[in-house]
Parts: sequence; structure tokens; C-alpha cells
Amino acid sequence: MSNPNNIKKVAILFAGGPAPAANAVISAAAASFLRNGIEVLGIKHGYSNLMEFDGSHPLTAGKDYILFSNDRLSRTRNEQGIMIGTARANPGKKVSSPEHLEDPERSAPLKRTYDALRSLEVDALISIGGDDTLKTANKISMFQKRMPEGSKKIPVVHLPKTIDNDYHGIDFTFGFFTAVDFLATEIRNLIYDAAAGRAYFLAEAMGRSAGWLAYGAAMAGEASLVLSVEDIVGDFLTEEPHTNEVTGETSSRPIMNIDIVMNYMVDLMLTREKEGKEFGVIVIAEGLAEFLPMKYLEGVERDDHGHIAISEVNLNRRLSKLLSDKYSERTGKTRKINGIQLGYEARCTKPHAFDVMLGSQLGVGAYRALVEEGHSGVMVSVEGQLDLIYQPFEKLVDPQTLVTKVRYIEQGSDFHTLARFLETQVNTDD
Repeated sequence: MSNPNNIKKVAILFAGGPAPAANAVISAAAASFLRNGIEVLGIKHGYSNLMEFDGSHPLTAGKDYILFSNDRLSRTRNEQGIMIGTARANPGKKVSSPEHLEDPERSAPLKRTYDALRSLEVDALISIGGDDTLKTANKISMFQKRMPEGSKKIPVVHLPKTIDNDYHGIDFTFGFFTAVDFLATEIRNLIYDAAAGRAYFLAEAMGRSAGWLAYGAAMAGEASLVLSVEDIVGDFLTEEPHTNEVTGETSSRPIMNIDIVMNYMVDLMLTREKEGKEFGVIVIAEGLAEFLPMKYLEGVERDDHGHIAISEVNLNRRLSKLLSDKYSERTGKTRKINGIQLGYEARCTKPHAFDVMLGSQLGVGAYRALVEEGHSGVMVSVEGQLDLIYQPFEKLVDPQTLVTKVRYIEQGSDFHTLARFLETQVNTDD
């Protein structure tokens, strides 16, 4: 058996939010190595334990990691949840440029992570996660390239995960279609509820940076309208002055033109009323919170990756109140509009067959990348009939800022056009 990286033991780590078929990925990856006589450790709860390692106490089985066996993996590909847990801990938080890797203080969490893996005598790391986890994998890889000559290098490969589906380098991420179907079912249920009470639901779907999940759920769930960050263009977009708290410099910040967006939604409601429909479901992506005027975001905390805590914004409730007020202002009538959040309940639902197959192939791809191909610093992807391909980190991560580029829904693409065709055709004439 070819094994150019001379791998005898690997570590598998899952980070970030859950996604359906997570266990299909972990199980297929572990089984691939075990079948070829390679030990497999499952690191528990992402990087949280690794980045705190100081050598004073060894990492322990059961608490910090599990040792996989074939018996332990039996019938796990379709299981819900994540068998090794997850976390959002980020050892690369203080590293935002290549120069920062030369700073011992900034790179200390990366070194502790490396030392922790070496203490476990692993020969390779498989990271599973979203774009933030991809950035961390890249930083670990770059950190090792700067170690003294002769140092033991741990090859790193990454497997893409996000129900948001906003990844460059792969067409669809595992868990996306399962999550879409789950949310679409909820939207269809809400439609019946709305029809019974002649009301509206403003349903906030997950999707911080792009609208794939909101769009997919709205199309499959037959929602009346869907709006995401990609739609904040033209008349929907405006600006407000913003002062940098550190430098004191003032610049313009792009924001949603709330008045025009609310008027458009009221136009939708009035169009449906003319059709005899006094109800509906409007789907919005949670990422629209980033486009709210700053007065709505004051005091909202940010996570280790610099993202605002969207759950603290209550986007659906804020916009449902604004929409209710705008409807009353224009019609002199009232209409019940309920804000509701969708998404978290979809992250650990039972995976569908496609996501199990896709996740399993990505897991197998980790073995093939490391052992058969001798790769390091690549993301495993698929194309065509689940054919494996390997995308270099350098192709996916900006070499200067060390951040990934979000894959948005393209305005005017066939996917975007389909969504616009399926929703209510808005009549903006008074």
C-alpha cells in the first residue's frame, strides 16, 4: 500500500455548527483508515481542548478524545448529532496575516494545538468544518511551514461542512439538502397556520453570509417571498456614516434601506390580497442583521471569528414589527405578522440519503488525500458523479488576509431566477 506521508495514526476533528450527515463523514473517514491498519482518534469538541494544552497534564481518552474501533463505528453513518462533539474555539483568532505567524504571542494557541497533537503521536489531522475551520486548518499548515528544519510536520486536510452552502470549491456541502427539506416542511406547515388565521409569518432562516439555505427552503416550502444579503442592492441598499472605534475615522457603511424593503413586502401582501390570499410566509436570511442600521446593533457581542451574535439581534421580531407598522400606515388596517426563527432544529435532524452519500465520500476522500495521494494543505471536494478532487488551501484562502471568500447566490443566475419565478409576483402599482 502506498503511504507517502508514512501515516500510522490520524486525528479527526469537527468544529463549528452541527450539520446533518456529520457522522457519515466521521464514520467513513475513520473506517477508511482502520481498514488499512491506521489508528484513528476522534478529538472531542473541536479545538477547545487542544488549544489549551500546556503539557502539564496529558490529554486523556474519553475526556479529550476517543479511540475509534470498527465496533464503535457500526451503523453510525445515519446517526444524528456529532459523535465527537463540536465547538467554535479558534486557535488562529489572533492571526490575520502571514506576519502574525512570526509573533510567538499571536501564534501561541496554534503552537499549543500542534504540541497537543504531537503529544498524541498523530501523523495527520483531518478537520471538518465551515469556512472559519478551513481558515484555521490553513493557519496550522502555514504555522508548521515556519517551524525549524527537521521538525515533525503533521499533514492537514480539510472537509467542507456548512448547511449554509456558501463554500467555494464545492457545489453543495453535506447537510444542505437535508436542512433545506426540514425547513421547507416547517414553512409548508406555517402556510397552513397562516391561512387559518389570515396572518403572515416572517421566518428567519440560517445563513449568515449568503442566502442558499433561505432560498432553498423558500423554494421547496412554497414561501411567498425570500430575501437575503444578495438582494440588498439597488433601491434596497443605502449607507450610513460609521466611525471606527479604534482609529476614530468616519466612513460609509452599507445598510438595508428598511423603508423601501418594508414597502416592497407590503406590496407583496397587497398583491396577494387582490388574489384572495390574506396570508403568507416571507423568508429572510439571518445575515440581513449585518445590514441593519447601527442603532439596532449597539451592544451586540461578537464571537471568536468577529461575527455579531445574530441571536441577540432578534431580526425576525424587529422586522415583523416594522412590517406590521408599515402595513397599517399604508392600509389603515391591521394584519397579524409573526416573527419566527428557523434553522437550529435542522442542524442535527436525520440526514437524507444524498447527504449521507456525499458525506461518506468526503470522509473516504480524507484517507485517499493523505495516504494514497500524499497531500497536505488541501480541501477534499467532489464533482460530477461524486468524483473526488482536492482543492489547495491557497486556492480557497486569501494569502494576505488569510480569510475565505464567501460564495454568494449570483444575481441573475438560473438558481436566483428560479426563486424569483416561484414566489408571488409583486404588483407595485397602488
